Amino acid sequence: MKPTNPMKTLALLTLILTASVSAKAETEPPVHLFILSGQSNMQGMDPETGFMTEATNLFGDEKVVYIKVAKGGQPICRWLEEWETIATEAGLDENHRKRIHKGGEVEFYQPILDQYEELLKQHPKLASVTFCWMQGERDANGGAQAAYKKSLQQLIANLRRDLDRPDMNIVIGRIGDYKIDDPESGCVAVRKIQREIVDEDAHGAWVDVDDLNDREVDGKIVSAVHYNRPEGYVILGERFARQGYALVKGEEPAEDGRP
Repeated sequence: MKPTNPMKTLALLTLILTASVSAKAETEPPVHLFILSGQSNMQGMDPETGFMTEATNLFGDEKVVYIKVAKGGQPICRWLEEWETIATEAGLDENHRKRIHKGGEVEFYQPILDQYEELLKQHPKLASVTFCWMQGERDANGGAQAAYKKSLQQLIANLRRDLDRPDMNIVIGRIGDYKIDDPESGCVAVRKIQREIVDEDAHGAWVDVDDLNDREVDGKIVSAVHYNRPEGYVILGERFARQGYALVKGEEPAEDGRP
């Protein structure tokens, strides 16, 4: 018997695997990816309870998958290599930048890319990609609002470039109204910036959370940074799904952020 050529065997197996993946991509229903990222309020949202239930209902026979990369208390610089330059140009001095950055690495951007690459092995032809962002309190509370708009715009541009999805939709959760009474606060500034970014992007929508964080303290209703559990986080997920669905299907997302 003639000995088997291992290189030919490997090439044949690779060809078979490639053909199998290609055949699956041709036969499976459209697949829609949602990237869920941000700080504590995104971390606190269980995608399976509100988001996936609503998304599955909306998309029907089409498939919805998600990537989640989120951690509480994180400034946007944890997602963005360019933040130091942007913050310097925005007028934040070295001490201020150090207080925000705290020597931390840009640790939450690459995991998005890595999970995306793994997901493409199963679903090589994604029908749509939607980036859902719920973050900003750390930058607002740290007085880094001057650098926030350009930073978030750069993050969105980086994802569209690195995922090779210039058509990527964005749904931004506007941070809550916990300091809305102080017009000079970073909270007010970041809220305004988040709406501006959405309004300036043809693939953008926003989610309002001002009704999700009210609670009674000493007989008074106050707005907190975090949402009421569990219903606040369920509603948050539903709103992300509904606004994302509207963008994917070419419909008008809810203007008030409460679909």
